Amino acid sequence: MTAVLPERPRVRTGAAAVPDLLDRLALAPADRTAVVADGRARNFGELRAEAMRIAGRLAARGIGPESVVALCLPRGAELVAALVGTLTAGAAYLPVDPRLPAERRCYLVEDAGADLVVTADADTAPLAGGVPHVSVAALAAPGPELPYAPVVVSGDALAYVIYTSGSTGRPKGVEIGRAAASALLGELEGAGIAVTEGGRVGWNASPSFDASVQQWVRLCRGDTLVVIDDETRADPALLARLVDEQALTDLDITPAHADPLLDLLTPDGGPRPLTLLIGGEAVSPALWRRLARLGERGVLRTVNLYGPTECTVDATAGWVDGADEPHIGSVLPGLRTRVLDEGLNPVAEGGSGELYLAGPRVGRGYRGRPALTAERFVADAAGEEHGGRMYRTGDLVRLLPGGRLAYLGRADGQVKLRGHRLELPEVEAAVAAVPGIAEAAVVLREDVHGAPGLVAYYRAAGPVTGDALRERLTAVLPAYMVPAAFVALERFPVTVNGKVDRAALPAPAPAAAPAAAGDGTAGDGTAGGLTASQTLIAGVWAAVLGAPHVGPDDNFFKLGGHSLLAIKLVSRVRAELGVSLPVKAVYANPRLRDLAAHLDTLVAAAASPNS
Repeated sequence: MTAVLPERPRVRTGAAAVPDLLDRLALAPADRTAVVADGRARNFGELRAEAMRIAGRLAARGIGPESVVALCLPRGAELVAALVGTLTAGAAYLPVDPRLPAERRCYLVEDAGADLVVTADADTAPLAGGVPHVSVAALAAPGPELPYAPVVVSGDALAYVIYTSGSTGRPKGVEIGRAAASALLGELEGAGIAVTEGGRVGWNASPSFDASVQQWVRLCRGDTLVVIDDETRADPALLARLVDEQALTDLDITPAHADPLLDLLTPDGGPRPLTLLIGGEAVSPALWRRLARLGERGVLRTVNLYGPTECTVDATAGWVDGADEPHIGSVLPGLRTRVLDEGLNPVAEGGSGELYLAGPRVGRGYRGRPALTAERFVADAAGEEHGGRMYRTGDLVRLLPGGRLAYLGRADGQVKLRGHRLELPEVEAAVAAVPGIAEAAVVLREDVHGAPGLVAYYRAAGPVTGDALRERLTAVLPAYMVPAAFVALERFPVTVNGKVDRAALPAPAPAAAPAAAGDGTAGDGTAGGLTASQTLIAGVWAAVLGAPHVGPDDNFFKLGGHSLLAIKLVSRVRAELGVSLPVKAVYANPRLRDLAAHLDTLVAAAASPNS
């Protein structure tokens, strides 16, 4: 049922007034598919009814405007309903990935001051002391059906809190208001990005990252949200199949994951009504040219999106074209750019400087961090609004003709790795906190086992090893923040002023293992002590990881493997054997001999006449 909603404030962006997200959600046809997830589809009528039940039960617990509800749920239909239900109650949501280490989950809930935690089961609870928990099943259980009537809130009301890596060693929560989230949707439409009426949008990003907001807000204009599960997200072949089967019109993806997907998306070069929303890290010139050629042929269209979490996801948009160099486009209408030099003077066209962003989509600040908020959200003296603020991004850009921007890198210790934003000081603090570590430094190197990766350097004051460090960090940090390599030093190189000379830190030694592939042939059909399949896997590992010697008992992840390298691994196996090795098999069988045995099983099944 569609309700007549009370009047609520409208957010003005540019010259257009944009309605609240939930006002638009209320108008979507009840019988149109809203969410596809978990093997079933829910229409908008069902979603609104479920959201009202959740909102009513949240309100009965005292949840309302400015309350924060932590959603510790796996990606799926229940997460979508809980998110919409939380906003319907007038409250804000805090995404907490249940796959995070328990210590990290607990920190997020406590630091945000969450009023309630919604979980799928007790095993995924953040374990935060004193914060009440409730299952999503209890909130969404069948009950009286009520007209969809969201709690009316102002545009300044808190919509969500999303945590980013912190330069102080602690993650910081970014607060974004409802008006800013509503304006984002209107600007995506105005920029020609969200154009397909009743489009089918793949929810690819983790809910813990702000790119997910860009995807779920599309639901509020009546588009279908297709939730992509973790297994499919990690496997290019499965993802390409889902794009076809679900007839996706829009897919958000990082450059690192787009590259191996393109061949699978366009095997015959035929046209596809697909828009790639690419972002999260810089696009290489080679990938840019490849995407531009596909666009010229009408195969797909690609827009390069840039924006910090602090400015409601997307700040600039640039269509991938035949430009001489990659660019991040020009600013979206809800924001204004300032490119300033070190003296805070505007730079001329062709000049470089730090990017500042101003306007109504600049966030409220960092939750519970007034000093840090004042440092990064500064007064906009040149702005049109009295008392306006601008966000100091820390990103260096060059001002191109027509207001377009070229991204040059960072001015501080923040880095982007496989689409994740992280602060090196936070990883360093985690390494230094391990017992037995006297000194630590973490850097991003461009060629760690054949790909960009973090390297942790440490000086030990007691018995500690790289493996022990990895085990401890895996228990406290998200997987993408765990270094790919660990280097023990007797002393750190220093500059003339006594600081660590990061440029002089040595490259990590290539990973090595006891057995070398191809050292000879034994009578039992092995090569250098390895079976034929082990030899093949060892060769692929050596190529992907940059490790000259790989043995049967080596562990892919202990040699520096990560999600992107796992994707490259299965792509190489598919190319050499014609066998589809799922990415999840690499995680389930990280030891070489186990993965080789699994591969033998797949090859035998493929060769069977009954297969």
